[in-house]
Amino acid sequence: MTVSQNKVVSLTYELKINDASGEVVDIADASQPLVFLYGTGNLLPKFEANIFNLNVNDSFEFTLSAADGYGEFTQEAVVTLPIDIFMIDGKIDPEMLKLGNVIPMQDNEGHPLEGVVKSVEKDAVVMDFNHPMAGKNLYFTGKIIELREATEEELSHGHVHGPHGHHH
Repeated sequence: MTVSQNKVVSLTYELKINDASGEVVDIADASQPLVFLYGTGNLLPKFEANIFNLNVNDSFEFTLSAADGYGEFTQEAVVTLPIDIFMIDGKIDPEMLKLGNVIPMQDNEGHPLEGVVKSVEKDAVVMDFNHPMAGKNLYFTGKIIELREATEEELSHGHVHGPHGHHH
């Protein structure tokens, strides 16, 4: 069996930024592997393309460009918002508006997004809504540790159930 459409894949990985000598930003080890249903759009498409047709115990190593990862950093995603939208009961919570704090918000259509506080002025807050990995090349190394057929329920739901992938 190989990694292919509708297979449940368990893998370990280490993610570094930019190249093999870069900073490690994420790890999935054998005790907490990444378990997912292949081909359902839950992972970056180019990540899936790079592990297609691998077998159990096969290792992988590849780099995704920023464009193939979380996109390029865009200045348009850095916005200045009026400080009064952060008021709760007529007050600003200084804990919430700390530099570097991540605040869950919504766009004009009500879609959830997260912004990072970049600066706080008297009457405005500068927020960065770029993905934290935007503009970065992603260097992955890892290994396929388990493959199995997806169940009918997993296929109908579009994601994994059971150990490491069950509903909470």
